[in-house]
Amino acid sequence: MATYKEIKGTSIEVVSSDPSNPQLGQIWYNSTSNTLKGIELGSASWASGGNLGTARRQLGGAGTQTAGIVFGGDTDPGYSALTEEYNGSSWTNGGALPVAKDIAGSCGTQTAGLSFAGSTGGGNVATTEEYDGSSWTSGGTMNTARIALGSCGTQTAGLGFGGPPSPSATEEYDGSSWTNGGSLTDGRNQTGGAGLQTAGLCFGGSGSSNKTEEYDGSSWTNGGNLGTARSQLAGAGIQTAALAFGGSVPPVSVLTEQYNGTSWTTTSSMSTARYRLAGAKNSPSTLSLAVGGETGPGTVTAATEEFTGPGPTTVTLSGS
Repeated sequence: MATYKEIKGTSIEVVSSDPSNPQLGQIWYNSTSNTLKGIELGSASWASGGNLGTARRQLGGAGTQTAGIVFGGDTDPGYSALTEEYNGSSWTNGGALPVAKDIAGSCGTQTAGLSFAGSTGGGNVATTEEYDGSSWTSGGTMNTARIALGSCGTQTAGLGFGGPPSPSATEEYDGSSWTNGGSLTDGRNQTGGAGLQTAGLCFGGSGSSNKTEEYDGSSWTNGGNLGTARSQLAGAGIQTAALAFGGSVPPVSVLTEQYNGTSWTTTSSMSTARYRLAGAKNSPSTLSLAVGGETGPGTVTAATEEFTGPGPTTVTLSGS
């Protein structure tokens, strides 16, 4: 059997305290605690975060795990204009949307958010709103009013795709106006979305689809299928490292899957099964949020969960 030195080219280091920035696979002996330690890849997990101030479903979400933002949605009954901001532990109110709406597209950051399309209760809308960290202002109008669309990107490079009445249509935003992009190969609604305008990802959707499509800035091509077909799910990350969670299979799902640019693999499940939820869409796939949603017919939740992906963790291999 090969020794550690033969594999790594060096002997196990003896130290009086644990290294401040150890690397994956590194092993050392702590002479103070008389323990042999090392770094291995830990498992993914979901943990409870701070509850929303107002429970909602079909809300928009963007930002990151430590600087998240959600807006709009409905409280069953009642459309909402509320915006809430997350600091990594709790939610506080931000500036309200100009109009209450749900099932809208969303992307961006806490200080540069984007909300577009959706329903105000009086029908589909094509309006766009831009957030600056404190208030919303009107942006360019979409070419097609629609609801339940997929979305990703940034405030100045947004992407909206699918959703009735144009389930194949894609539109691109440049910070002031929308232009038509390439059509989805499989028209649908209620999809998950992640990535950027030039490297977008659409997955799942109506009819409990398992299909994934990748956007290159002009056209969509097929990617690897989800392991479990579902709709009304949330997503986060980039095209080559995305996260899909929750949704309706049916029934309501706790499932989480990670995408590596080619295929999806199942990872740690959420604690609360939910659909019609929001995610911190612009966060990396290793540090996302699941926010609000519906746990069953007419049951709206304020729960927040924080996802931490697999990462290096210190383990004790032997010793006192």
